[in-house]
Amino acid sequence: MHETDMTKALILTVKDWYESQPEKPTITKIYLIVGKFTCVEPVSLQFAFEVQTRNTFLAGVELVIRETPLIAFCHQCQQEYQPQMGLQYACPDCHSPMDDIRSGRELKIDRIEYSSLITKNN
Repeated sequence: MHETDMTKALILTVKDWYESQPEKPTITKIYLIVGKFTCVEPVSLQFAFEVQTRNTFLAGVELVIRETPLIAFCHQCQQEYQPQMGLQYACPDCHSPMDDIRSGRELKIDRIEYSSLITKNN
């Protein structure tokens, strides 16, 4: 289950950012972009995140996942196409092998939603 390892990396990345902030923010949501070609199961990623963040600074934070489709480009036909995951990766028209992936390999933090406590001294 590589979702567990990916979740650990996500937590470490967010922790590094969190610890670099002068005022510790309250994180409410983490938005991820996950491509279909990464073979990451969003449900498994959600579960791993919930389990690994219990009793941490990320407890209760919502993980919002946006999936991007697998889109390839055929240089012979000069067109984009959506290969069928696990079934057919070649161009549906000329059957050239998929060699130019335009979308679907993303696995990144899009943004972090948070609020900061700002204290004023009077």
